[in-house]
Amino acid sequence: MSFHSAPPKETPATVLPSYSAQDLTKGGELAHIVLGDQTYTLRITRAGKLILTK
Repeated sequence: MSFHSAPPKETPATVLPSYSAQDLTKGGELAHIVLGDQTYTLRITRAGKLILTK
C-alpha cells in the first residue's frame, strides 16, 4: 500500500509579497507609492498606524 502526502497548502503569507513600512519609508515617516500615473503617499503615524492618501 502506498501513501502520498498532500503538497503543503499555500497561505496568503507565502503567496503575497510582504514589505516593511520602515523599509518603504527608509526609516522616515513618508513614502510615495506610484500606481500607473497616480502617486499615493504612505504615512506612518505616531501611533504606528498606516495612512495611504492620494
